[in-house]
Amino acid sequence: MTTVTVHEAKTHLSRLIAAAERGEEVVIARGNKPAVRIVRVEPEVKPPQRQFGILKGVVAFDDAFFDPLPEDELRLWEGRGDEPE
Repeated sequence: MTTVTVHEAKTHLSRLIAAAERGEEVVIARGNKPAVRIVRVEPEVKPPQRQFGILKGVVAFDDAFFDPLPEDELRLWEGRGDEPE
């Protein structure tokens, strides 16, 4: 861990940023009291882009897919438990 004063941070900001980018912890202190920490920003991980139709021909549904659920299954989906009302 590198600790520097505000004056040193102003003078050597580029060097401190480079140290943080390498993964070092850099603390800037006001006098003897630590005030802030400079840390590397992790790159944003973007989820993969969805592609419409990617499962075409892989997944198939018949007409029964659209039939109403049986009452016992419907109760579970709606969070009403598995006991009949």
